[in-house]
Amino acid sequence: MDILVFTTSVEKPAQIKMVKPLLTAVPAITGWNFDLEDCDNILRIEANDVSPRYIESILHTAGFSCRELEY
Repeated sequence: MDILVFTTSVEKPAQIKMVKPLLTAVPAITGWNFDLEDCDNILRIEANDVSPRYIESILHTAGFSCRELEY
């Protein structure tokens, strides 16, 4: 299992509700959460064999910026 970490432009719980159906629709994602208290509005994804670019494209499609953070 991989842990992917992204900086996003998601800032409010209502925006998380917009993204939720998109993330839960991906069977390879086993868990995810946002940290809106962090200045980068962090999205953490637990997944099996999912490309970071794929996650970025999902959020971009929903109108949010999303970029993988290297750690």
